[in-house]
This record gives sequence, C-alpha cells and structure tokens, in this order.
Amino acid sequence: MITQSVLTPKQEAFAQHFVLNGNASAAYRESYEIRVNTKETSIGQSAKQLLDHPKISSRIAALRAVAAEKAMLTLDQHLSTLAVLRDKAAQAGQMGAAITAEIARGKAAGLYVEKREVNARMTAVVEVGDGD
Repeated sequence: MITQSVLTPKQEAFAQHFVLNGNASAAYRESYEIRVNTKETSIGQSAKQLLDHPKISSRIAALRAVAAEKAMLTLDQHLSTLAVLRDKAAQAGQMGAAITAEIARGKAAGLYVEKREVNARMTAVVEVGDGD
C-alpha cells in the first residue's frame, strides 16, 4: 500500500480531496494554488495527469478501500441491529413491528426495489388562425 510519506503534501491532499468528492478538477483546485486566470481546461488536464500518476492512483485506491471497508462495517452493523429489533419485537408478540424490521433489513441490503408510477396529464393549447 502506498503511504502518505511517498507523496508530496499536495499530491496527498489531491488524493484525499478526490476520494471525498469524486471530482478531479475540484480536488486539484483544493490542493494546488490556482491563478485567477487559469483556464478550466488547464485545470482538468493537470488533474488528469495527477490521476494517471501511478503513486497517486495507488494512494486513491488505498483510500477508497478503507472507505469501502468502513461503509460495509456500517451496513453490517445496521443489519445486525435491525435483526435484534426484529427478534425482540417477535419475542414480545409484536409481529407487525417484527415484520417491519425485517422489511427494513431487506431494503438496507438492497433486496427490494421501490417502483413508482407517475401519471401526468398534459394539455396542449393550439391556436388556429384564419390563414392570413
């Protein structure tokens, strides 16, 4: 894993900002001094060069892996908590609450897809002239 000490402070800041906001140009602006008259295309090109740099791309991958691991732990904890609530509700004879907790677990795990139908009525106004 590429550590922070391998990168310059500005490169590390770029990697950190990129992982946080997912926008290379914004990360570049946050990490490097930009002149007022600098063109957006120049910022984009410089940001792309940083993304293509092997050490920086490795650091970004490492930061993303840590973030993904933390997110999964949070999901696991959430699902476990909902399971405990479901079990307590079932033990108390509150089957409605138990079912609701189980449905919430399914939604959090991505097992349910909510579909919504939108019906819209449109009215068109047509002007008819006398052919002048």
